[in-house]
Amino acid sequence: MKIELSQVPFPSKIVCVGRNYAEHAAELGNDVPTEPLLFLKAPSALIYNGEDIVIPEQSDQVEHEGELAVVISKTCKGLTDVDNVHEYLLGYTCLNDVTARDIQRKDVQFTRGKSFDTFCPIGPHIETELYVTDLAVTVRVNGEVRQSGRTSQMVFPIDFLIRYISNMMTLNAGDIIATGTPSGVSKMNPGDVCEVEIEGIGVLKNTVR
Repeated sequence: MKIELSQVPFPSKIVCVGRNYAEHAAELGNDVPTEPLLFLKAPSALIYNGEDIVIPEQSDQVEHEGELAVVISKTCKGLTDVDNVHEYLLGYTCLNDVTARDIQRKDVQFTRGKSFDTFCPIGPHIETELYVTDLAVTVRVNGEVRQSGRTSQMVFPIDFLIRYISNMMTLNAGDIIATGTPSGVSKMNPGDVCEVEIEGIGVLKNTVR
């Protein structure tokens, strides 16, 4: 079943998982983490399917990162191995973890380079019934494939991530977890059209300006 994003509470937070695909970690010159690498993206960065990604004047290297995103359905805290995480999941959608890579490298930590306005496109809708163990994740820029991976390549699977995160912070209805991106991230330029497609969900499409 499909749910429109307008029907979902605005997220109190967007929790992102860094380097959750080994090849992406390698392309940035980083080791694969031994436990999930978490960072937050400002909810004010959120935009939707068809809206524009705006390149800020502070950056010369804005890149796409296509990801499978999880949307939380109800308050979720302290889940253990015996808890069924799917009771807390509303569904799944496409997300573009837009990143000012030059700022990220300069700052070392991720907040500023990940949180500019328009840096979190999601959509086109939430899919509630989906088996996500091995889905194709594809990013195209102007029709050219830049990223191509499968969710089966994740270092830490979704069930583990939800339990792990819920033991660090309370997840609220509408909160979003971005589960990491495959290799192939690249620079976007004004006028580009970026598409994030996830098998079983659809295509998130945004123009860059």
